[in-house]
Amino acid sequence: MIPLESIAIFFAASVALALAPGPDNIYVLTQSAIQGRAAGLFVTLGLCTGLLVHTAAVSLGVAAIFAASAVAFNVLKIVGAAYLAYLAWQAFRAGASDLMQNRNVAIRSRHLYARGIIMNVTNPKVAIFFLAFLPQFADPSRGSLPLQMVFFGMIFIVAALLVFGSIAWFAGLLGERLGKSERAQIILNRVAGTVFAGLALRLATAER
Repeated sequence: MIPLESIAIFFAASVALALAPGPDNIYVLTQSAIQGRAAGLFVTLGLCTGLLVHTAAVSLGVAAIFAASAVAFNVLKIVGAAYLAYLAWQAFRAGASDLMQNRNVAIRSRHLYARGIIMNVTNPKVAIFFLAFLPQFADPSRGSLPLQMVFFGMIFIVAALLVFGSIAWFAGLLGERLGKSERAQIILNRVAGTVFAGLALRLATAER
């Protein structure tokens, strides 16, 4: 049985980590401001689905491969950086009319959800972070370590949902006000493109 005190400390740490500026919450922020609250929430669901993958990887020991293998780490980070660069290119070439069309396409939600998953899963830093963070709260005397990893991983996902969901909500409100201006829409898209390009560069130059 995991003590409530340990759970509370882990949850508080998870909230603080989710609030810290990083690729995931910045992506939620930009997409919510550009495409609305619903878009940000679908991205959030995608990112948290990606966290399920990382939780499973840590529980099964797969994440250790990325911590130990330079090749595996570099391949995954190149894929992730390339995807971010693609998102940057899309943002730079989009105009105000493109944004308005995106708001009205039902299939957009699936694309945003998939983007969130891809962004999270292809970031090897998240896998290594989980590998370093989750075991600190596990204790062999409490039973199965893999099950404890899964339990703490789910708590982290709940914290991420609350934080990212809040970011999506408030950024979406701001975006709705700015969305009445075509110029503001274009500026938001250029800002998003710059953010994606910066994140791509940051990931491409990341070290284990």
